[in-house]
Amino acid sequence: MLTLEKMRIERGDFSLTADMTLAQEHSYAVIGPSGSGKSTLLAAICGFVPVAAGRLLREGEEITEQHPGQRGMTMLFQDNNLFPHLTVRQNVGLGLRPDLRLKAADREAVDAALARVGLSDHAAKRPGALSGGQQSRVALARVLVQARPWVLLDEPFAALGPALRVEMLDLVQDLARETGAGLIMVTHAPDDVRRIADEVIFVEGGRAHAPGPAVELLDNPPPALRAYLG
Repeated sequence: MLTLEKMRIERGDFSLTADMTLAQEHSYAVIGPSGSGKSTLLAAICGFVPVAAGRLLREGEEITEQHPGQRGMTMLFQDNNLFPHLTVRQNVGLGLRPDLRLKAADREAVDAALARVGLSDHAAKRPGALSGGQQSRVALARVLVQARPWVLLDEPFAALGPALRVEMLDLVQDLARETGAGLIMVTHAPDDVRRIADEVIFVEGGRAHAPGPAVELLDNPPPALRAYLG
């Protein structure tokens, strides 16, 4: 379980509150107007943005002040965060050892992750030689090799075409099911919500609302959500 207990995030004049509990092995879509704080919420959960008040707990243990690497989470950003001077294999290996001093077991784990996302034949290439979809697969392989309990996705596939985005969403969901990870994904696309999310966290007016069933909320949204969905 991941608990956001009366949590408040402040950045300049911006303030966002959240009070909810999220279950592992569930998928959550975070939706809301531009500038409402969706990405900020994920960054605070992962430890990249400080919490001004309240607490964050994982399995009952407070992690509010923990370094991002200690929280049992990994975050996939919009730009995939790949290093252009490193090979595909090295970029994935960073998920295990930042110094890239990989042991035999680490190298086996990297190769297994690359095989899982269909990139075994591209391990020696650099990101610039890959397509956008292949670069997204490298980033997913790095997530997979870390095997963290929670995976946070900040619109990593927004720049991909519809068919490729669907393919990547299905792959993310498969990987989460295989590892038992919880998913929290920022998206602007209702179709993505229906495809991947069990529940929806609606962010607007300085508040991240407690999650509700995705299909029910999309089919019969409350007024604020209806106005956002148009």
